[in-house]
Formats: sequence, C-alpha cells, structure tokens
Amino acid sequence: MTSETLGNVLSAGSTLKTVRLQLPATTEQLAALEIGTVVYLTGRVYTAREGVYKRAVEDGAGLPASPEDLGSANFHCSPAATLNPDGSATVGAVTATASFRFAKWLDGWFKLSRCNIIIGKGGMTSEVYRRHFVPNHAVYLTTVGYGTGALLGRGIKRVAATYWVEELGLAQAIWVLEVDNFGPFLVDSDLAGNSLFERENAKIAPGIDKLYAGTKPATLRRYGETDDKTEEVI
Repeated sequence: MTSETLGNVLSAGSTLKTVRLQLPATTEQLAALEIGTVVYLTGRVYTAREGVYKRAVEDGAGLPASPEDLGSANFHCSPAATLNPDGSATVGAVTATASFRFAKWLDGWFKLSRCNIIIGKGGMTSEVYRRHFVPNHAVYLTTVGYGTGALLGRGIKRVAATYWVEELGLAQAIWVLEVDNFGPFLVDSDLAGNSLFERENAKIAPGIDKLYAGTKPATLRRYGETDDKTEEVI
C-alpha cells in the first residue's frame, strides 16, 4: 500500500487525531502517540540517508557532530538544497526516500545517533520496529502521499549546519534543519512496535482478489519486485 492510499483509507469518514511535537521529544511524549496519528514537528530535524548510514556505521566514520548538535529526529530524504556564495545554505523542499533499505544499519545507527524519531517513506515491517526501534524507544513517521516535498519545505525556517557535502554530495549530505509546524506525517510505528501499514493492509487484502477479478495481470511489476496485490495496492 502506498502512503497516499493509506492516507485516503484513514481519512475516509473519520477525523484524524493531530499532535504537535516540540523537539527533542521525550519518551513520554512518544509513548502517547498512536499509529495513524498526524504529527507536526517543531525544533531540529536532520537529513541522513544511505550514504550517511554507510559512512557512519559500515565504514566506521561515526557522526560528524554530536547527537545534541544534530538533533533527535532523522529524516530519510533528499533535499532540494543549494550552497550560497556567502557560505550559507538553503533548503526549499524535502522529498522522502524509501526506508526499508536502511534496516541493515539500524543497530549501529541508533547507538551512534541516539535519535528517537525516524521519518521516511513507506515504513518498515513490525519485525524491524520491534527488533530495532522498540529497544531504543523510537518511533517511525511516514510522509503522506507523493509530491509533498514543497509542502514540507514550508516548515523549514533555516539550515543550521551541513556536514559531508564534499564527501557525499548535496543529496546524500547531512542537512541540519530548524523547522516549525513541519509536516504532516503519519505515525506508522508506536513504542510497542505496531505497524500502521500492516494493520491497514490486513483490512484491505482480503477484498483485493474480488476487486481485481477479471482483470489482466499487471504489465509492469512494482520496481520489478512483485505484482502480488495482497502486498501492494497498485
């Protein structure tokens, strides 16, 4: 199921609970989050995707700054970013990337970063949440739909710092962002490791065969992986 489809399913005939979090968030604040809740963030968020994870964890470089300087909320994304002639930096939009690719680095990442919020696209499995997120008192927030990079960009007030731009390039570098009313995001995992995507897919999957009865098989599979409609709403 895509996050856009999930958002439509959840919003149909219901009012979503909304929470505004001041970062860094406490464990008590995260414990109060229920899967499916809409979240807006204010405070410090930093980008770090696979290039950073590999360099920091797999290659043993560690982090280029302290967890206190980076913040406690890590966004898996590519920023629409520029470095200005005066040395300052600008980020106009942020587009999330799929987080399932990061699972192999999570143990080392949580030890280094001590983050308690990870933001991305598509979520991970409840098995990953319970193995890696729960022991670290962390939750996962997912973006809502596609093409929301500019919307999220409205919540970025300034770039506080940049790291590893020369080493990794603009898209893979760390961008430390001061944000206000940054969102919307959906809570995909809570502190117990429950998964919103898995819960909603369990409701939808039993009726998928009936919905697609008589149609031809998909011409293109999702990224060459699957056309199993019980796993993915295509």
